[in-house]
Amino acid sequence: MRVLFINKKTIIATALLLVAGLSVFMFPEAREAVVAATKRDLPIYNVSTEEKVVALTFDAAWGNEDTEILIEILGQYDISATFFVVGQWVDNYPESVKALHDAGHEIMSHSNTHPHMPQLEYSKMVEEITESANKIEAITGVRPTLFRPPYGDYDDKLVATLREQEHHCIQWDVDSLDWKDLPSTEITSRVLDKATNGSIILFHNAAKNTPESLPKVIDGLIADGYSFKKVSDLIYNEDFIIDHKGTQIKNT
Repeated sequence: MRVLFINKKTIIATALLLVAGLSVFMFPEAREAVVAATKRDLPIYNVSTEEKVVALTFDAAWGNEDTEILIEILGQYDISATFFVVGQWVDNYPESVKALHDAGHEIMSHSNTHPHMPQLEYSKMVEEITESANKIEAITGVRPTLFRPPYGDYDDKLVATLREQEHHCIQWDVDSLDWKDLPSTEITSRVLDKATNGSIILFHNAAKNTPESLPKVIDGLIADGYSFKKVSDLIYNEDFIIDHKGTQIKNT
């Protein structure tokens, strides 16, 4: 016969866990405190909607090789997209910012100098947000309300700071990986396989195979019954929650 010996420390630890579990179960305020302690302040990765609609987004930080051809392709399909641009890119290519705006695309912020935002002090975060917004507004006449963190790098402090600056923090749920110079066929299949209602799709304005891939992606999405919106038209601007996966849900 096997005899199980339990030491005093194990008994005490078990008792404490039982008390904590009962407290959370019996007292709603304790349960809420536990939830609040573990809840992260998340960006918007996608949107919960029954409508078959997606948003095409393009990050512009360094080069400018393909901006004009992207404008042409999107224009052929009468699609308005969202371009997240870095302030320094605006300095270098103001004519492209104006061309994108004149073509009906929305120009939103991707920071001013493309830093890892969570590594910055609060004042530097605000400076990155406001300087970029000022440069975009000076050309387009429209102040950005959306911000995509460089490298997709964020933390609770950044999301809260953006909210304070009246910006939504925007990520993506479909990454084309065009920046890796994948073959056009692979980029296309990635996007078409992963896209769903309310998806925010990530491309770049200066990736090698994006111009070749984009028409195939658009044709495939249209064939699947999807239409297209700018991110500012896709998201909810009030009365919403963001779940643990970053899905924005209308608060009903």
